Amino acid sequence: MSDSRVLSDAFIPELPNRYNGKVRENYDLPDGRRIIIATDRLSAFDLILTAIPFKGQVLTQTARYWFEETADICPNHVLAYPDPNVVIGTRLDILPVEIVVRGYLAGTTSTSILTKYRNGEREMYGMRLPDGLRDNEKLPEAIITPTSKAFDGGHDEPLSGAEILSQGLLSQEQWDTVSRYALALFARGQARAAERGLILVDTKYEFGTDKTGAIILADEIHTPDSSRYWVTESYEKSLAEGTRPVSFDKDFVRAWVAARCDPYRDPIPAIPAELVEQTSRVYIQAYEMITGKSFAPDLSGATVLDRIRANLAPYFT
Repeated sequence: MSDSRVLSDAFIPELPNRYNGKVRENYDLPDGRRIIIATDRLSAFDLILTAIPFKGQVLTQTARYWFEETADICPNHVLAYPDPNVVIGTRLDILPVEIVVRGYLAGTTSTSILTKYRNGEREMYGMRLPDGLRDNEKLPEAIITPTSKAFDGGHDEPLSGAEILSQGLLSQEQWDTVSRYALALFARGQARAAERGLILVDTKYEFGTDKTGAIILADEIHTPDSSRYWVTESYEKSLAEGTRPVSFDKDFVRAWVAARCDPYRDPIPAIPAELVEQTSRVYIQAYEMITGKSFAPDLSGATVLDRIRANLAPYFT
């Protein structure tokens, strides 16, 4: 894959008020709109591990599918899609809590319930999990495991509902609203995924408030970056054998790294080119399975950034 088709950076000097996130580059326009460009960077363990060809387009277009599929459940920030990697959204004040919904005992990060469960913890996120659960087993019901939102690129920390309220992170009404939205979005996501032969295992949502104080769904929804997907037909056999079900998400790379080092303490090994290309294929397959559509990479422009710049020229100040 040519480097010209990989978007590692999306710096556009003609756009104002840049904020450089782990994966997305944001620009705030004076009129209250935000330009959000999904790069091809892959983030895990609070680090940028590599860049995956076409990942930004997959993320943007997968989120677009889900925003449209869930618009009846809660309002979202989307205003326009001027480029396959770009969404124009309403600028929001992002709530300081990340809402993670989990349907299975799974995960590889330090805040995942499987990691905590393996370490002998049963009390977590303000709830108690029963003894005797197997790795990757379905939970009795979907649960919310919120974390602090590390705006400075730091590490998210587990929270309980009581801590969210006692620390004044959200009001009772806000907590009730985001909890209701999140569980309804997750239920819709699981139902749609099941129709495609996929299990939506867990996901994270970010919410913000607009100028009126209304709670709006932001960022992305049910993408391979924000969610864990398993292939349904692989699940029962993997559960019985104690192995990881076939996955369609960035856990693919996370698992490779975690098998070779402690990613929170050790240097991260270089990601092999073959794994990068394999991961790109996984993202594209994920898009096609999730949406039921064929993936059409946009190869216009000399580079991905050139194409994006051309499509965003009307927004230059």
